[in-house]
Amino acid sequence: MRKLKWGMIGGGEGSQIGPAHRLGALADGHFEFAAGALDHRPKQGRAYAQSLGIATDRAYGDWREMLAGEKDRDDRIDLVTIATPNSTHFGITKAFLEAGFNVLCEKPMTMTVEEGEDIVRTAEKSGKICAVNYCYSAYPMVRQARAMVKAGEIGKPRLVVTSFSHGHHADAADADNPRVRWRYDPELAGVSGQFADCGIHALHLASFICNDQVESLSADFVSTIPSRTLEDDAMVNFRMSGGTAGRLWTSSVAIGRQHGFDIQIFGETGGLKWFSEQPNQLIHTPLNGRTQIIEKGEGGLHNDATRLSRVAIAHPEGFPMAVANVYVDLAAAIRGDVTNGLPTAADGVRSVAAVHTAVASANENGVWLDARPPMFR
Repeated sequence: MRKLKWGMIGGGEGSQIGPAHRLGALADGHFEFAAGALDHRPKQGRAYAQSLGIATDRAYGDWREMLAGEKDRDDRIDLVTIATPNSTHFGITKAFLEAGFNVLCEKPMTMTVEEGEDIVRTAEKSGKICAVNYCYSAYPMVRQARAMVKAGEIGKPRLVVTSFSHGHHADAADADNPRVRWRYDPELAGVSGQFADCGIHALHLASFICNDQVESLSADFVSTIPSRTLEDDAMVNFRMSGGTAGRLWTSSVAIGRQHGFDIQIFGETGGLKWFSEQPNQLIHTPLNGRTQIIEKGEGGLHNDATRLSRVAIAHPEGFPMAVANVYVDLAAAIRGDVTNGLPTAADGVRSVAAVHTAVASANENGVWLDARPPMFR
């Protein structure tokens, strides 16, 4: 079985997410790193791509040059990853889909709901895959939680409580740091700061584990550092179409929290708890029973959890291998195999719609609003 050819746009030297994608794409031998436009500065981008082993003629200066260079090649890339600033996602994703490429886009997929719906339709018309990197859904024990819910092992979910909160943007003196500043700049980040950056991971994971979709929400946003235009803390209540209630807190000023991503599912006959800082464990409490710790790699797990584990019990794989699991499912989908849980453009537009709805709700003192994109109402 031949290796699939992979290309990347963005994620260059010094990028926070670029190394995770390169580790993830290459981890299991499904992909070959064949092409890249890795920096908004053409000279630096070409040089960095070549330093990573990309051939000179496939080390491109920008995404347009890469699209032109790849589309007519007999050995053109099978998948392109887009890891550029939020405001560029729509144009690049649409162009590559229309040219017949499979795409993995970083979140948020687009800046507006209209753009998101356009991407969904473009992907459908092209017949190509458009995936979104909600990589937390690819941790083995998250897949175990989803399978347990689907199998009825905790009964019907009644309540989801989740948070994605850290304190790494709490220093007001750090406001001009370019790695921080763009996240609160509407021209670069869009209409939302912290909720669009971290909160939608939590919202997606709630939908993913419960196998249900957010229907309506109520939000409260606050900018605790006055110089910020966009929020750095948000509380969002939501309802799913199946009746499950949700509570979500996300913050970037929670001093003392490091990564701070956790989720709890409370069902009719049991509860589940997962923490990203202890990703090998899923905590299960049956109704009127004893709390149990389910370990990644142990016997008796659901197939989707076992399939995405590489090393023996007690050995952590961590964030890069969660990203790698997205690429495992992408490789299977590109080859025509059935996948289980690959986040798609439909998930991407639902998240964008939730962001815009949360902003509107927060601006109206928390009024409850329909959170679904128009195409799914």
